[in-house]
Formats: sequence, C-alpha cells, structure tokens
Amino acid sequence: MSTPLLQVRDLAVEFRLKRGLLRPARTLQAVRGVSFDIERGQTYGLVGESGSGKTTIGRAILRLVPSSGGSIVFDGQDIGAFGRHTPLAYRRDVQVVFQDPMSSVNPRQSVGTTLAQAIARHRPMDADERRREVRRLVDSVGLASYYTERYPHELSGGQRQRVAIARALAVRPRLIVCDEPVSALDVSTQAQVINLLVDLQREFGLSYLFIAHNLDVVRHISHRIGVLYLGRLVEQGGAEAVHGAPSHPYTRMLMASTLVADPKVQAQRSRERRGQVRSELPSPLAPPTGCAFHTRCAWAAENCRTVMPLLQAAPQAGVQGACHRLREVAAPRAGAPLEGATA
Repeated sequence: MSTPLLQVRDLAVEFRLKRGLLRPARTLQAVRGVSFDIERGQTYGLVGESGSGKTTIGRAILRLVPSSGGSIVFDGQDIGAFGRHTPLAYRRDVQVVFQDPMSSVNPRQSVGTTLAQAIARHRPMDADERRREVRRLVDSVGLASYYTERYPHELSGGQRQRVAIARALAVRPRLIVCDEPVSALDVSTQAQVINLLVDLQREFGLSYLFIAHNLDVVRHISHRIGVLYLGRLVEQGGAEAVHGAPSHPYTRMLMASTLVADPKVQAQRSRERRGQVRSELPSPLAPPTGCAFHTRCAWAAENCRTVMPLLQAAPQAGVQGACHRLREVAAPRAGAPLEGATA
C-alpha cells in the first residue's frame, strides 16, 4: 500500500494578538491537534463554519503561516525541515485556488500573460512552445483560445475561477489547495467548476484539499471528509458515509442548515433545525471547556462540559467522531431528525 501524498499529524497553529490600550496580549489557537491524510489522486474535503480554522490549515500546508506544533509531511518529507525559505520545487508541487480569483491576479495583465509567467517561472521553454502551452491550458479548463487576450475584468466569476485553476495547472502540481473555490459563484456555475475539477483530477492524477462550508458541495468532489469545529476535527470518514449518516451533532447541524431542492429532504432538515439549541458560535479566543460544541448541542451531558472527547470509531464503517454520545446521536439516514432533541 502506497503512503499518502500528504500526512498532517497533530497540527497546531497559534496567533499572538498584540496588546491594545485596554486589552492584554492574547493567543488565538486557530488549529488544535488536527490529523488527516490525503491519498494520491484523491480529494480530502475540509468543512466547517467561518472561524473553524479550515483556511488556516490550508495556509499552513502552503507555508503561508507557520505551524506551532505537529508535522506536515509531503511525499515523505517533513516540510518543517525547509527552514525559513520554501524550495521552488515545493511551490511547484503544491498550488492553490483562492475563493476570489480577482484578488489573486494582476488586473493589468491578460490571461495569456498571467499563465505564461507561471510557466516561465517553473518550466523554462522557448516562446513558441510557451504560447502553445498557454493555449492548451485554457482549453483544458473549458475556455476558448481567444480568452488569452482578455483581462480579468472582462471575465465572469466562473471564467476567472477557470483562469485561476489554469494558472495552478500551469506548473504541473501534484496537490492543489482549493480554498472555498465555488462559494462566491451561483449554483449552476458551482456545478460546472466542480465537474471541471473532477475531470482534471482524472486526467492529471491530481490530489485536492477542498475547503468549504457546505457539506453538500464537498460531498460531490471528496473521497474523504473532515469536519472542523473551533480548530478541532469532530468527525471524519468516507464522503458518502459522513454525508449520508452524520455521527456528530455539529455535522448534523451543518446538514440541517443547508438548503436543498428536494422538498422532502428540506422538510426533514427544517424539523431538525427546529430541534437544535439556538446559540452563537463561541469565540475562538475563549473556547468552552470540555467539548467545545456543548453550548450548542441538544445532546450535551455533564461530562461534555468538562471532558474533551477524542476521535473514536463511529457506528458507520471507517468513520470517526469526537463525541461522548456518539452511538446515541448517529443518524440512520441523511436528514433524519434528532431523536430526543430539545424542541
């Protein structure tokens, strides 16, 4: 059995917040002991609300923020051993597609120039060959060749995201971190971009870390899913198992909060949402003791308030959940209401 392309073990990321006039210096623990693998040619979906730490994990893998604990091993090499300077080979192997492509491209450069610069930096070739490669790239992401002459402001949101994907592909990466790549797009365009990513994965053997807040979207592209809450993984497993029968109350809350077109499924999710505790997301600066989700959980017991639950095997094969009442909460099917939830 081959080793995973990426191995994240007990990753921790902290940010020191400066002292203010009336505020002492504080430490924000954005990521706390997260572990997962990304297999070669597969997708690991990372799901959670804003502030859960999922983007910080992606940035740590990209070495855009330093980790304060744990390890990140890419293709057998601990990237922490790189020191202060990241090798060009790692920059080439691990690329990123951001949520807003307009903020990550030069508005004064045409699409062709943007792609040509990426190729020239990592794959030296003569000018004619580079122009042919640019045309191949725009074709591979479903754009006509004349788009190479256009500028970012002349493109729609979906077209700009295709350009961002083409730029990531330009250097022939092995892993792409997709940070909310479809959340700013309309539903039909979301489907097109997701299908494009799936097709490219099959064609080039790519691996993805797909970061999003919508569990329904992540299910369509991921092989495995990890659910984050306040910097910790609360559930992970096969995509269909996690989506089809979520084991953790937080995962079920995410499911219930998502709108779907099927009236029957939507009615089930609405009933479950009515049975959930109404509470705001706690501050990451002062997470609750014990299980951080207990302030919003209809199943919370006394030990949930004092003892931190660890990931353990869930009733579904291959799924892990961090919940003291895991077997009681585990749902028989997607969208089923929580039995015993407080109304």
